[in-house]
Amino acid sequence: MKKAFSLLELLVVILILGLLAAFVVPNLVGAGEKAKRDLVCSQMSSIGQALKMFKLDNGMYPSTEEGLGALLQNPDADKYPNYSTNPYLEKLPKDSWKTPFVYVQDGNAFDLISLGADRREGGEAEAADIRYSQCQK
Repeated sequence: MKKAFSLLELLVVILILGLLAAFVVPNLVGAGEKAKRDLVCSQMSSIGQALKMFKLDNGMYPSTEEGLGALLQNPDADKYPNYSTNPYLEKLPKDSWKTPFVYVQDGNAFDLISLGADRREGGEAEAADIRYSQCQK
């Protein structure tokens, strides 16, 4: 006589696997996007530190027009005579979706913006923009 699984045993195993998948899969699906958003905040923090070092040396943040490129090389030797001999960043990082960060200087403050998964301004949920000011909370 051959030993084999009965139809009932197979159905019970399939039911158990289905229940496990129902509990595990929803937690894993959103984890990838959350990891990307967390990485963007980490990158923004690094850029923010470089901008703060720039301000310590030069007394002001680079203008919006000069942008983050001012962290790589001195945009104006007359305006920034105390610019570091080494660049503040080796290269400009891009966000998790391979899009450059948007830099906005506002008086004595700045903000960094990632356009998010949709790579467009605005958006909702996972496609929402990510701001440096929100990451710091």
